Amino acid sequence: MTAQLNPRGDVAVLVPAAGAGVRLGPGTPKALRPLAGEPLLVHAVRRVAAAPSVHTIVVAAPATEVEAVRALLAPVAPVTVVPGGAERQASVAAALAAVPAGPEIVLVHDAARALTPPGLVESVAAAVRDGHDAVIPVLPVVDTVKEVDAAERVLGTVDRSALRSVQTPQGFRRSVLIAAHRSAGDALTDDAGLVEKQGIAVTCVPGSELALKITRPFDLSLAEHLLSAGA
Repeated sequence: MTAQLNPRGDVAVLVPAAGAGVRLGPGTPKALRPLAGEPLLVHAVRRVAAAPSVHTIVVAAPATEVEAVRALLAPVAPVTVVPGGAERQASVAAALAAVPAGPEIVLVHDAARALTPPGLVESVAAAVRDGHDAVIPVLPVVDTVKEVDAAERVLGTVDRSALRSVQTPQGFRRSVLIAAHRSAGDALTDDAGLVEKQGIAVTCVPGSELALKITRPFDLSLAEHLLSAGA
């Protein structure tokens, strides 16, 4: 049986959490690394579960950790846990297959974005609800961006006004995401990229500075600081 959070909700959130996270250094799978005493995954699920529109959360865990992850999340929220795949795309597809009948809006969220506020979940879902097939939260690129060649010589300066940094959760009409995964060829780390390949427009909404991706030890330290400051 699939666990339900809000029976009146119209949103399912998929959390692929089977990755190793080698850039954080050796150790447990990335989603299970501790942040202020709790795994990243616990922080992420707790914040997603606080979004009122969320009906179902499905986590794709490392295949050897399914029962452990199920027990870990049981006190946090009603969550369905399935075995993930070797690649992110396979994990998302496994979680998508476990979504029950009902929710027609599906969000895909990185466990590594553990401080994402519930309001961003609602903002992305609302944009899909308003008629957009695919929605991504973004932030403006603030650094100067240079194009370089193989020898690290600068070829030119990229106009950053047309560039955005992409975050999660990314939102989709359920049928759109299913079709994109069924047609997937080369594995991508971005579900919006799969949808783009189908010729479907992807719409941007404002992201959040708190939805930073915890990838390196520095990011973990920054997240701990933000939590201590009340984030």
